[in-house]
Amino acid sequence: MLDTSPIAFPGDPAYDAATGVFNLAGPAHPAAALTATGLADVRAAISHASARGQGVRIHTTGHSAGAATSMTGALLIRPILPGGVEIDPNRRLARIPAGTPWSAVVQAAAPHGLAAPHGTSGTVGAIGYLLHGGVSLYGRKLGLAANHIRSVELITADGHVRCVSAAEDPELFWAIRGGGGGFGVVTAVEIDLFPVTDLIAGAAFWSWEHAEDVVGTWYDWTLHAPDEVSTSLRVMNLPDLPEIPPMLKGGPVVCVAGVALAAACARDLLDPLRKIGEPVLDTWQDCGPEVVPDVHMDPDEPGTFIGDHLLLAEPGREGIAAFLRMTGEGSGSPLIAAELRQLGGRMAVAAPAGGVLNRLDARLAYMGAGVPELRGTPEEIIEHCDKVRAALGPWDTGRTAPGFVKGLDRPRGHLSEADVRAVERVRARVDPDGLFRGDAMPETMIVP
Repeated sequence: MLDTSPIAFPGDPAYDAATGVFNLAGPAHPAAALTATGLADVRAAISHASARGQGVRIHTTGHSAGAATSMTGALLIRPILPGGVEIDPNRRLARIPAGTPWSAVVQAAAPHGLAAPHGTSGTVGAIGYLLHGGVSLYGRKLGLAANHIRSVELITADGHVRCVSAAEDPELFWAIRGGGGGFGVVTAVEIDLFPVTDLIAGAAFWSWEHAEDVVGTWYDWTLHAPDEVSTSLRVMNLPDLPEIPPMLKGGPVVCVAGVALAAACARDLLDPLRKIGEPVLDTWQDCGPEVVPDVHMDPDEPGTFIGDHLLLAEPGREGIAAFLRMTGEGSGSPLIAAELRQLGGRMAVAAPAGGVLNRLDARLAYMGAGVPELRGTPEEIIEHCDKVRAALGPWDTGRTAPGFVKGLDRPRGHLSEADVRAVERVRARVDPDGLFRGDAMPETMIVP
């Protein structure tokens, strides 16, 4: 079996294909790698690594590569499993094989009038996103995406295929939903979908002269916003590239983007904003769920993304002013985008049958990102990230959402110490020799 497995080594094109990442800030350099296209490939890779005393690492799209620990000496598995997304419209379920991006899930569910709890980018791998919590574009209405996982299929260190759920190994099912990885190779998940009948989504951009009024009006609205609407406020300093609409170049713009599951709720937000000044670009529209992954205009090509993230308590107008002062016109910011994303709603409520990460106790999530190929050096971007962090420090909860952490050197923390220890006990049970230990997020590992 080992002789015919597709394990590749540096210098082999198959190695390059398996180790490719979306975030080039975290290139993967394992000792060996393979793209697993079947369960037999996964088992062969586990056997290969175990026989040689290698750790096993896993990635699919590599969007979170910048926050991953070194893969030196390890065997990397990139699972791209066949079968496609399977939709059960009657039960409102989707079965998603490993390696599937969110765009494929959305496209499969939309013809049935159903949507999935995905994020802002269709290129992100669905399974990694789900298992790390998932702050969905529908999150204020639905809660964290991980709470919508019905079952998880994985191959553990002993080579056995397991299907875990609330009924089958509920302890592992609890730990794997937000526990930070390191349990095995997840080969598929089954998730709940939800019906969509009245959907408005998009993004509106204003020139900087309207920034203070737009941001203040948006922030005041968030204090009493209905759960049916999930939005973000972004300050964008976009580069002069052909694919960027011309009205968004030449200086910072402020953007309000999001999704509303009721037209009246969207009007309550957008009408006052549009009265402040005419947007230079406005894409908010009635649409189907297949449009939603594109409304945020996240990049769809790999690049070097360096940034920072905090979860914020109620910042008030003082905190909002600090955010604008550090990211907007005259700030000298090298960040391409700086964002405040609405939390609250169902995301603040613990799901009774949720996993170890089933809520976020914060009002807003801050994310800032720079691209050194376009503006600033890596050092300048990190230095400015630290300045923004200091300015927002009075409202920093000290917690983070796993999928938003951009760098291994950035602070992270989404679990309590008691939860970390409980997750570690589950990890030790299913992987007693620590084959997958290096694949666990640093926060979720207890060092003896």
